Order: sequence, then structure tokens, then C-alpha cells
Amino acid sequence: MKKIITMLCLLVMVQAQQKQIYQISLYHFTNAQQEAELDAYLGKNLIPALHKLGTTNIGVFKPIANDTALDKKVYLLVPYKNWQEFYSFKNRLPNDQAPKYERLESILLEAFRLAPQMTLPKLSGNRSDYVYELRSYESSTEKLYQNKVQMFNEGGEITLFERLGFNAVFYAEVISGSRMPNLMYMTSFNNMKSRDDHWKTFSDDTEWKTLSGKPEYQKNVSKADIILMRGTSYSDY
Repeated sequence: MKKIITMLCLLVMVQAQQKQIYQISLYHFTNAQQEAELDAYLGKNLIPALHKLGTTNIGVFKPIANDTALDKKVYLLVPYKNWQEFYSFKNRLPNDQAPKYERLESILLEAFRLAPQMTLPKLSGNRSDYVYELRSYESSTEKLYQNKVQMFNEGGEITLFERLGFNAVFYAEVISGSRMPNLMYMTSFNNMKSRDDHWKTFSDDTEWKTLSGKPEYQKNVSKADIILMRGTSYSDY
């Protein structure tokens, strides 16, 4: 009964909140010169322009795996209040100083029903140690995909992450991207040990074992990608 009351209260609170739109721009690069040009463009050109237009809480992250990968990446995460703001800003951003890179991917997302707004992480310690974990869950059919989204929302997975202190930044459905259907979400941690400890607690949690064991939630994820990242010096968080 307590869980039902909590979920009802959450539903009432989020009904008045408009779901945010997120754009993830994924830049691929291969060498130090391209990385330096990307850092200069994003940190000194694009992000200041977005700030002037009124967009805040912009995140820029580099995978920890960049150190050894041939295909290196930079993730730019920009939140918009709604679709209207996204389209309004789209043609007002600078492109005359675009840097050289190998290729660019763009993913558009819409926030979950029960997590309609981005939440800035509450982290402590050295910023250089912070770990941002981006997860992408793909499903083999639209029906299974909607089942996984429901598992996060009404099923209680979001509230479970909150209870266990995962410092989630966002949860969202992919509206346009190269791999669909899928959802994405980002959690954050003080350091890698904290990240590993949180996931150990999660896997051992009785509520998670009960939720993941329900027959209606079986085999709703066909592929999961996990990207561990650090924030850049010019990221808003």
C-alpha cells in the first residue's frame, strides 16, 4: 500500500511538468588535433551560444575507454524545455567555426513520464573522479520496448534508483536515432568505486529481485550498452 501511495503522489506531481527534450550529439574523432578543435568549439563557441539562448545544464562527456580506443568520442547532452524550443534554437546556433571530426551522430529523446525533468547530480569529492554512466537498452519489438519503459515508470525502477542514491541525470525514450526502439538513461557517481558499490547494492536489493523476476517483465531488453564517462572541464556539471 505504501508503494502505491508513493507512486500516486509522484504521478500527481509530474502531471504539471512538461517533459523535456534531450539531444545527444556524438562526435567521433581519432587524434589529438581533432580533440583539441572539438574542445575549443564546444567550450568556447557552441555552449556559450546555447547559454545565451537560455539553455542551461549542458553536459559534455568523454568515455573512459577513449584512452585505448581507435574510435574516440565526445558526448554533448543538451536539454530543451520542449520541442518548440528545440526547433527554435536549431537554426540560431553557430556553425561557421565547426571543427574537423570523423563523423557526427544525433539522438533525440523525450523524457520519461515519471522523470520529466533533468536532475543535476549531487556529487562530492574531486570532480576529475566523477563517473557518468550512460546506458542504452534496446528491445526486439515495440511491445517489449514499451514494456521496459513501463517497468521504469509505473513498475518502480525509477524510484528504486532514487532510493539507492544513483544520482540519475535523466531517463528518456529515443525518438530518433540509428538504433531503435531503445531508451537511454544516465546515472552519476563520486568515483569508480562508488559506481561499483552502487550496482552491487542494486543487484542484491530485494525490491529489484522481485521486480526483475515478474513474468510480465521478462526478456524486454535484447541489447544493453554501457558507457562510462568523465565530464569535461567546460561541462556544466
